[in-house]
Amino acid sequence: MPRPKAVFCWSGGKDSALALYRILQENRFQVVSLLTTLEQDHRRVNMHRVQEQLLDEQAAAIGIPLEKAWVNNKSNHAYEQAMEAMFLLQKSSGVTHVVFGDIFLTDLRAYREQMLQRVGLEAIFPLWQQDTHSLMREFFRYGFRTVICCVSAAFFTEEDAGKDLDAGFIQQLPAGVDACGENGEFHTFCYSGPLFSKPVLFTRGEKTFELLEGGSTQNGFWFVDLLRAGK
Repeated sequence: MPRPKAVFCWSGGKDSALALYRILQENRFQVVSLLTTLEQDHRRVNMHRVQEQLLDEQAAAIGIPLEKAWVNNKSNHAYEQAMEAMFLLQKSSGVTHVVFGDIFLTDLRAYREQMLQRVGLEAIFPLWQQDTHSLMREFFRYGFRTVICCVSAAFFTEEDAGKDLDAGFIQQLPAGVDACGENGEFHTFCYSGPLFSKPVLFTRGEKTFELLEGGSTQNGFWFVDLLRAGK
């Protein structure tokens, strides 16, 4: 019997990598594409700030086509328009499910489910409500490698942006920080592991600090620019 077709909402980070790996191992769905939202002006993943070219190399190493939804600004309306248009396009080719790497943010899950209901698709959450420390141990056990591309200044310093995320980093997390950064405390770029036919090669570039609108110095983020190796 044919497996249902699914699209995977791909950020390029550790939660996406682990959720995709689980879905592929379970073999219940045919994952036909990865779907990423990119800022049109900068051609980067929103919040992670990872360049489009590195996502292309991730997808090539995974062996699943990458679809891109372009957003001109950061408003929810623009995001919803771009995503709904892409979901409708995927639905027209036989897709019935969309997979997300969310873990415990109930409001975000409800938001995603409502958006998919409008276009007649079903959401799947492989990591839902699982202990985040256990998820990180599983991630490391499978041999995934990931770099921290963004950290909240409320918990981390400039030095932490660009570090490899490993068990030692998780053990020394500040109080109140989730092991998977599920509350937005940090974001990552996964570059090696069982999903990939070969590692995604990159170098660490300039670090920048960005304040959130109307925020204090702690209400901001440190970013490291990840560059394609040799570029």
